[in-house]
Amino acid sequence: MNITVVGTGYVGLSNAVLLAQHNNVIALDIVQERVDLINSRKSPIIDIETENYLSSKKLSLRAVTNINEAYNKADYVIIATPTNYVIETEQFDTATVEKVIHDVRSINSETAIIIKSTVPVGFTKKMREEHNTTKIIFSPEFLREGKALYDNLHPSRIIVGDTTEQGKKFAELMVRGAIKKDIPVLLMASTEAEAVKLFANTYLAMRVAYFNELDTYAEVHHLDAANIIDGVCLDARIGDYYNNPSFGYGGYCLPKDTRQLLTNFHDVPNNLIRAIVEANNTRTKHVADMILRRNPQTVGIYRLTMKKDSDNFRQSAIQGVIHYLSKAGIKILIHEPTTTADTFLGHKIENGIKAFKEMSDVIVANRLTPELEDIAAKIYSRDLFSRD
Repeated sequence: MNITVVGTGYVGLSNAVLLAQHNNVIALDIVQERVDLINSRKSPIIDIETENYLSSKKLSLRAVTNINEAYNKADYVIIATPTNYVIETEQFDTATVEKVIHDVRSINSETAIIIKSTVPVGFTKKMREEHNTTKIIFSPEFLREGKALYDNLHPSRIIVGDTTEQGKKFAELMVRGAIKKDIPVLLMASTEAEAVKLFANTYLAMRVAYFNELDTYAEVHHLDAANIIDGVCLDARIGDYYNNPSFGYGGYCLPKDTRQLLTNFHDVPNNLIRAIVEANNTRTKHVADMILRRNPQTVGIYRLTMKKDSDNFRQSAIQGVIHYLSKAGIKILIHEPTTTADTFLGHKIENGIKAFKEMSDVIVANRLTPELEDIAAKIYSRDLFSRD
């Protein structure tokens, strides 16, 4: 098959590499630097499997910036462009997805379009009606930052929002590229597939929020949160995973997906979904309050990234903590070696680790590393299990 993947972030690039094992794949991006890196078999994102596959595997993959070259001979076009949540409209901004659909339909109306970008429930049905075609399909992804290709090689499930032969054929392409065997494959309507994506991510956000509130309770009452979590999670129905306290759920997916699902609930009775959205703000404010109790003059923020082995700090929960500390008049110093910027949100970045430690009265770390062991007395963190 000739397949074009639009967008070379975690979702797009991992899909491109996966499918390039057995198909001719073009990766389309508007940033020439990313295109050049991919063509040099280097990854523009931090993802171990992606880096290894690009450098060592035989892949039929090339990257371009020209849409005509990308779409003209494509059997499938996979859309993996960003859809940010816009607070003012209470909706995802689907403009990039809609533009790709328009361009593809104008250049090659016979190609099947697979939407991997997260969209509101009902979006694909609307696009099918607008373009008078059944060749637009939603297929959700369930990938982790830094583990995107791994999760595509070992998928928990493959879901395609089309019950016809074209949906089945796309699912087969994804299965063929994977390492895992006996992968559950579900074919359903695209509207149902859209709902799967939003409800799955909101459940994950709920789990993060639940264990964070457990941790808040333990911290306020001077209890050992790790003991409580261990005791709770030995129940097989709950499970000992995804339970390490943090400063809140963050990243590119969970904050916006929970908000979009809440918007989709506007005419449906609910309490839980709204509480999940609101829980994050409560948690970050509590974390900031606990830091302020130490009466620091300068607070060092150790890493803006959400998790280890990631260079992404879009909407990371620590940014909410920074906001509250700034409002309280605290001087903020940031250590984030993945960026070359001098400042972030108006605060100085100090990437000399020795100077960063010396200049900070309290150092806030969402996740602990051996690099911080020598200044343990300065650390504020809720990382109990050194994972997640």
